[in-house]
Amino acid sequence: MFSEYDIIVVGAGHAGCEAAAAAANLGSKVLLITMNLQTIAQMSCNPAMGGVAKGQIVREIDAMGGYSGIVSDKTTIQFRMLNRSKGPAMWSPRAQNDRYKFHEEWRYMLENTKNLDFFQDMVSGLLVKGNTIYGVKTSLGLEIKAKAVVLTNGTFLNGTIHIGEKRFGGGRMGEKGATGLTENLVELGFEAGRMKTGTPPRIDGRSINYSVMEEQQGDENPSRFSYLDFELPKEQRSCYITYTSQEVHDILKEGFDRSPMFTGRIKGLGPRYCPSIEDKINRFAERERHQIFVEPEGWNTVEVYVNGFSTSLPEDVQYRALTKIPGFENAKFFRPGYAIEYDFFPPTQLNTTLETKHISNLFFAGQINGTTGYEEAAAQGFMAGINAHQKINEKHELVLSRSEAYIGVLIDDLVTKGTEEPYRMFTSRAEHRLLLRQDNADIRLTKLSQNIGLASDERLRKVEEKIAKSDDIVQYMKAKSVEPSEINAFLDQQGTSPIPQNVKLFNLLSRPQINIDDLINAYQPLKEFINGSKQEIIEQAEIKVKYESYFEKELEMVSKLQKMEDQNINPNFDYDTLISLSKESREKLKKIKPRTLGQASRISGVSPADISVLMIHLSK
Repeated sequence: MFSEYDIIVVGAGHAGCEAAAAAANLGSKVLLITMNLQTIAQMSCNPAMGGVAKGQIVREIDAMGGYSGIVSDKTTIQFRMLNRSKGPAMWSPRAQNDRYKFHEEWRYMLENTKNLDFFQDMVSGLLVKGNTIYGVKTSLGLEIKAKAVVLTNGTFLNGTIHIGEKRFGGGRMGEKGATGLTENLVELGFEAGRMKTGTPPRIDGRSINYSVMEEQQGDENPSRFSYLDFELPKEQRSCYITYTSQEVHDILKEGFDRSPMFTGRIKGLGPRYCPSIEDKINRFAERERHQIFVEPEGWNTVEVYVNGFSTSLPEDVQYRALTKIPGFENAKFFRPGYAIEYDFFPPTQLNTTLETKHISNLFFAGQINGTTGYEEAAAQGFMAGINAHQKINEKHELVLSRSEAYIGVLIDDLVTKGTEEPYRMFTSRAEHRLLLRQDNADIRLTKLSQNIGLASDERLRKVEEKIAKSDDIVQYMKAKSVEPSEINAFLDQQGTSPIPQNVKLFNLLSRPQINIDDLINAYQPLKEFINGSKQEIIEQAEIKVKYESYFEKELEMVSKLQKMEDQNINPNFDYDTLISLSKESREKLKKIKPRTLGQASRISGVSPADISVLMIHLSK
């Protein structure tokens, strides 16, 4: 029935879709196995992509030839660039998406990807010989062989859904959980744990009174995730904001004695930075209200997502509390909120390629690694798909450093530090975030991807054009002087001091009160020089001018740290021979098996003194 595949990808969520597409586009013969082909790339939680740090990840995936950015752009119903009032390192694209079109577009793109086959079944076990995987077993009793396997099981491994005192199996509401695989992996020597996530109730939008809520519109001139040029949706839909109150909190507290969170029925740890509403009012008792975002689920549905009201309380308590929130007085449920508990595998059991240390050619990606979020999952799947292809073809692995990409920070954090709660990406996790901006992901990553045959030549051509044209603008501004009579009136309007003599345009744009668009309109020669340039090229030039000195300092710091990152450590290094190491460090180093001295320095419990001991030994 099945010939042997190069790679089998298990699960068709965001991680699985990116893994399958990346491996297939590199030339591997791929089989994507999922329990339900009708829920490919399902937005299980909120119908949105991007956000702070997450938007940067989507742009990085796109810069390297992944699909998430393209699908997001084609299904956007609202786009906003967050944190515009802050520096460009904080700018983060976010899109509200049509949940149904998102799934349809993902499936369409996958079905039009060469080398990719599909099969609907549940994978219940792995085929392993020695310490190498050679295929999977399914619930239908099939054995399908492959050279590598990527597991992206999401919340389905022994998934349990909780609503108040009710508990039943499921990987998502209305879908059964996956059984057998966790037990098989534990038998193979893997350590497993439990995590928890939740989702809010879905409401009939026809029953909502939007007139008492704050309207939140999209950007007037919306941008995009993908660096490719294609027509974006011409219209946008508004979201809305409302708030809970003390009355709402009091009603919710009435259900605490029936809450699976507070009665101990849920053992798994939930996400610290996206807590349930009951967790919020318990942890932040001093707050009188919490913000609620009312988000449409698509163009052709009245279903609404109540962002900020994630809960596993009994449905009657959910409903009574919700109807006390302004705008929801007459709300009708489509379905109540619920929590889901599922198995994960601590990611310290992985190499930086996302290949497991225990079993060769077996890769983990997404929530199975303890992360939360579509974007984090997609990034892991994308990298796992690439490295699975590279491994079986005896090609060099692709590992992104912390100074190259948020994806590099994400994976390094996971495999080096592990996680005891669902991991979510933030800009604060990246020590080089000034270099890892959303606007330059293509400059940072497209060439790397093109070198392995994934990003297209057309993508690279566009990047090279962007670099050349933005550099031309910067050089023009460094060379061109402006006279006081030509510019002082404009400077006065901008609230900045006039110039007493000729000054370079570069120095004027460096002032915080001046932006490039206003300068272009005020100074005709600059307008003529820039005429016809794309806005992203102009924006790139402005960022280079305003932050040039900061970039130089940041690159100097990266260069110094790179010496530690370049100091490789043999994965079979015997740490027991270094008697000067502390016992804790020795145990951590033996468990993690860091690939470099830099990675070793980031392991929790390994002291600077122990790193010095290791450094001296390696230098010998």
